[in-house]
Amino acid sequence: MLLGVTDPVAYLPLAVILMAVVGFSVMNLVLTRILGPNRAGETKALTYESGMEPVGTARKRFNIRFYLIAMVFLVFDVEVVFLYPWATTFANLEMGSTERLLWLARIFFFLFTTVVAFLYGLRKGVFRFD
Repeated sequence: MLLGVTDPVAYLPLAVILMAVVGFSVMNLVLTRILGPNRAGETKALTYESGMEPVGTARKRFNIRFYLIAMVFLVFDVEVVFLYPWATTFANLEMGSTERLLWLARIFFFLFTTVVAFLYGLRKGVFRFD
């Protein structure tokens, strides 16, 4: 008994959708291979860099600040993603309730950890562009 459903016929729509997805995927791959152009050559095998000739090696090292900026961006991006549902839920809580105070404390802790991450990046020099 899966999820309280004992009748296997109840899963028939799900099976049909899964078969359609797999069939469509396989059909696209096979038809592209059969009908699509297949032109191999020296120019086609070159690396493409936005219409420019490739310069240097692909094994070039990046400055660590690139990764630190990416991590700081992720921290703030995740913060925004979590702030919207919190704000919509917080607005619907009863004014003056203990639950509302708990939700407020949680978001202040969340924002505090975000500020700590920002200060860490600032101290490490992530935002200095020399």
